[in-house]
Amino acid sequence: MEEYIEKAVAQFKNLLTEQIARQQKMESDTFVTDYTSLEKIVIGVIGGDGIGPVITNEAQRLLGVLLSDKIKSGKVELKNIEGLTIENRMAQNKAIPDDVLSKIKECNVILKGPTTTLKGGTLESANVAMRRELDLYANVRPVCVPEQNIDWTFFRENTEGEYVLGSKGVEIPDTLAFDFKVTTNAGTKRIARAAIEYARKNGKSKVAIVTKANIMKRTDGKFSQICHEVAKEYPEIEADEWYIDIMTANLVNEKIRSEFEVFLMPNLYGDIITDEAAQIQGGVGTAGSANIGDKYAMFEAIHGSAPRMIEQGLLEYANPTSIFKAAEMLLCHIGFYDEAKKLNKALDICTNTDKRFVVTGERDGATCKEFSDYVIKTVQNL
Repeated sequence: MEEYIEKAVAQFKNLLTEQIARQQKMESDTFVTDYTSLEKIVIGVIGGDGIGPVITNEAQRLLGVLLSDKIKSGKVELKNIEGLTIENRMAQNKAIPDDVLSKIKECNVILKGPTTTLKGGTLESANVAMRRELDLYANVRPVCVPEQNIDWTFFRENTEGEYVLGSKGVEIPDTLAFDFKVTTNAGTKRIARAAIEYARKNGKSKVAIVTKANIMKRTDGKFSQICHEVAKEYPEIEADEWYIDIMTANLVNEKIRSEFEVFLMPNLYGDIITDEAAQIQGGVGTAGSANIGDKYAMFEAIHGSAPRMIEQGLLEYANPTSIFKAAEMLLCHIGFYDEAKKLNKALDICTNTDKRFVVTGERDGATCKEFSDYVIKTVQNL
């Protein structure tokens, strides 16, 4: 037992040293990509696993139509990136194989299909690794249900919390296991500022800080304290604090949920509660997600690779709406607002006004291609 304890102590010392260095790097990095100054914007497209290649292929077709003039002029390049599959990651025992990561870093923004994360073992999630390698610290997920007066935007810290060291825990066989949660000053300050700046720029007056600081007193306590300190710089913004358990209940409380606007929270809570919010909107297949850093950004569907659909032979019935929403967010991020508005309008027509093709994920609904063709035709007619 003493040997295991000594190894654990040595491992924790290494992890602590790494995280201190990461905090220092965040404080010293000042570079921010200015997309308006780039001669060419490279959009990398990653298929991923399961239904990922099917829905991502349709999103790439859609972007090709929306950005056809910019692609022809050389202002935009759509670049396919192969190899971020569970089979290749397992074969190389790397969350992101080196050659794939190198290709990703040659791009400015990424549109990514879902990737499979194994239960147990030591192979890290590809998403977690990408967020760390590209320093994509802000996970932004909008949820909008106009008929219920819901207009929410979630800011989830994306590079810390329980996920940053998710595959580096300590286990003493037949006795216990430890995982680690990390909250840094620099990491919290930047996600707090991103959320509150968003609120200010978009005419919002309320930010809900969501933690479990009454229990996780060191990590969530620090997150809460720093968020409130940053909020003091924005007197026009009302920053309230809620615990994650009651907030999950608030989202289904029709009496008060429309009062919320912007949410600010650590990693794990954001992962869970945004899926709940997406379900209120119509399901995880209806919501897109942005992963934003100062240099890179990655946009994706919020759902997984849907192994059930593969097992049941339903691949062609996958719903591309979530990744289409992600594509809309991508267009906004790189400054192509007219194209983003056109896509938003087309999706509203195809999913709300004229439901000619409805994807259900089953054989009774439209196929992924049928719905995508409908959206693309609608875009072309606008």
